[in-house]
Order: sequence, then structure tokens, then C-alpha cells
Amino acid sequence: MSEFVKEIDAAQLRETISKEDKVLVDFFATWCGPCKMLAPVLDKVASKVENVAFVKVDIDKNVDAAQAFGVQVIPTLVLVEKGQIKAKTQGFMPESALTEFVNR
Repeated sequence: MSEFVKEIDAAQLRETISKEDKVLVDFFATWCGPCKMLAPVLDKVASKVENVAFVKVDIDKNVDAAQAFGVQVIPTLVLVEKGQIKAKTQGFMPESALTEFVNR
């Protein structure tokens, strides 16, 4: 696991969203190929971007959280700012696109 991107459960997700101004949530599954490809990119971006909490939520272990965020495809990245969903995207992203997504 990454030192910059922490895997959390649904309860920790609610807590993180309530206390952090900006959170990037990566909804993933351990068996998902594109999720595995995205992980090192996410880690690289998380190591460079400040003032954003980067977290991962396993959809197989946290079905309710995935449903609450309308996750139908993985990976799904959700950008939450001040408790509100600001943006959502699906699928693999290269580093430049992910950095742009987080900094919007």
C-alpha cells in the first residue's frame, strides 16, 4: 500500500469527507486490471499534490459506499470538496490528466 494513498472503509470515508476540505476517492477492486494500472499513477500524483486527501475504497468490501456515490464502473474517481461531490470520472487516466482532474 502507498504512503500517499490510504485504503479506508465506508465509515472512515464519511469521517475523511467531513474533516478534509478536498478528498479524491478512488473506488476500486483488487481484481480490476485498470485499477491496478491506475494505482501507481494515483500514488505519484498524491505525492506531488498538496491540500488533497487521497483515499481508496474497495467496492467489494464497501458496497454501500460505492452505491452511495453511484459507482457503476471501476475505477471511479470522485473529487469531494467541502463535503460535496465536485467531479467524477471513470477509467484509467495518465498522470497529467489525473493532476488536472484533482486541481480543477
